[in-house]
Amino acid sequence: MEDIYNLTKKQIIELMEKNNFPKFRVDQLWRYLYKNDLNKFDDMKNISKELIVFLKKYFYIGSVEEVRSIISKDKSTYKSLFSLKDGQNVESVLMNYPSDDHRKPRKTICISSQVGCALGCTFCATGQQGFTRHLSSGEIISQVLYYKQLDNKGFFDKVLDKPEKSYKGIKNIVFMGMGEPLANYENTINAIRILNDSQGTNFGARNITVSTVGLVPQILKLADEKIQINLAVSIHAPDNETRSQTVPVNKRYPIEMLIDACKEYIKKTNRKIFFEYVLLNEQNDTLDHAKKLGLLLKDMLCHVNLIPVNPTPKSDFYRSKSEEIKLFQNKLNSYGVPSTVRMEKGIEVSAGCGQLAKSNSY
Repeated sequence: MEDIYNLTKKQIIELMEKNNFPKFRVDQLWRYLYKNDLNKFDDMKNISKELIVFLKKYFYIGSVEEVRSIISKDKSTYKSLFSLKDGQNVESVLMNYPSDDHRKPRKTICISSQVGCALGCTFCATGQQGFTRHLSSGEIISQVLYYKQLDNKGFFDKVLDKPEKSYKGIKNIVFMGMGEPLANYENTINAIRILNDSQGTNFGARNITVSTVGLVPQILKLADEKIQINLAVSIHAPDNETRSQTVPVNKRYPIEMLIDACKEYIKKTNRKIFFEYVLLNEQNDTLDHAKKLGLLLKDMLCHVNLIPVNPTPKSDFYRSKSEEIKLFQNKLNSYGVPSTVRMEKGIEVSAGCGQLAKSNSY
């Protein structure tokens, strides 16, 4: 049996045609799966019994089960440990940003694309655990739909803070959980296309962000997909010597190749790139590093997200001091490179950037 969330709409059309079911059943089934939040075939009332029997014989709906959850002390972050059909685990996070004087409300979910990660960034808990396998499209989608269904039931209004100022629904999806999304390219792209479908969940492409540590061939391939998603590139250093110490893939795709690929991506898509920069005390946070980064990114259509490193079990890195971060940011600004210091969420429950793992304390 297979998770029906793995199938694109084109594949469902082909399935119906091959098995002599009317074509109009495709839209019915699609709406039940992605609009009506049904996770049992028997609840699809206006679909023929013959089709229900067929679907139950060959497919199941959804392939993740939440086995544990934890909420941050400030009640802004909800983290889930999901069990997969083969007993493997992944973590995902929902972050709530209520409205304030400066921003509209939003809920963002951070989802995983792999069990573990093969790329071994030294400050990342996922990379420290190594790689087990890719997630299927269905396993990726199931994480999103789980949170969507909880939100539709009003669950997060009950357990998170400031429900009266919170966004109703899920606003943003970020592929920044466990794994390298572009290493699991086909399943990631299929999941995005399904989630973006206007007759289903209808998540806007511009509200979906895919993060990569810098897989150059996949960045160039993504530029040709004609999907208006956001691309975030984990750069973390402005030169090869510094970057190779913490991001091993830099030895395969050095900064010169990465920046050339990013420029080509911008040229083809006319989309801004977000560069992620984890700040490591006395490792990559000096004014000289900021100067090099400013020169590297000057005149590019980009934005830098500065992220003070989060603690992980096997990391000896320390956070940059707040005054050093301000100086770093000011130096970037002097080169016309815009930047933001990332708003922190869920650090004490290991739900922050670089903290997700196959098993974690709850």
